[in-house]
Amino acid sequence: MDDKHRILIVDDEAEVRDWLAALLEDGGFASCCAGDGAAMRRALAEHPFALVILDLKLKGEDGLTLARELRRQSAVPIIMMSGKGDETDRVLGLELAADDYLTKPFSGRELLARVRAALRRTTELSIPLQRHPGEAHECYAFNGWVLDMTARELHQPDGTPCPLTQGEFTLLATLVKHPQRVWSREQLLEQTRGLDTEVYDRTIDVLILRLRRKIEPNPRHPELICTERGLGYQFRATVSRH
Repeated sequence: MDDKHRILIVDDEAEVRDWLAALLEDGGFASCCAGDGAAMRRALAEHPFALVILDLKLKGEDGLTLARELRRQSAVPIIMMSGKGDETDRVLGLELAADDYLTKPFSGRELLARVRAALRRTTELSIPLQRHPGEAHECYAFNGWVLDMTARELHQPDGTPCPLTQGEFTLLATLVKHPQRVWSREQLLEQTRGLDTEVYDRTIDVLILRLRRKIEPNPRHPELICTERGLGYQFRATVSRH
């Protein structure tokens, strides 16, 4: 079992937890269940997890609060679930750092596809490119920040790392590699999401918002990732490669 991806399920309905656990086990994953925020914290303290499946509506602390807390501590992929198909809930969940969103009811096949896609993207970002000894990393510098493409890391001007989710990293890498280019939402979606993952019209908008909060001096008045009204987004910083 040690070679299996361990997935944490957070849902206050025992039947849902049991169904998801059995589904994941049949799909080749190890699972652990939590019925509330306290149980989630205990599980996270005891084991590392490759992914968290988190219900939006929980008794006591809601899923959005827990997602925000979890994202402050880790870049682990989060798939949120909700009984509502409301776009506001979906966008808010993504904005608070969920990597994907499922509306109940959903099929077991769909969930497993989402889980595998999220883990695949995480694995691709976490494996450093093979390099010869002494070979320099491929890095892009802008406004004091350094995006290390080889190590898949973003470093702040003071040198400390700035955690990014896989979606945030892929989007920022796309923008940084092509400064001054205007990208439409559709073009950016194509760059950041695989064909095996459902995307939403506002996925790029919330990823842009999250990146602005991390790298902009004033996210309300962005100077780096700028909106081109009616067209899309443009990365306006001067970028140097080294």
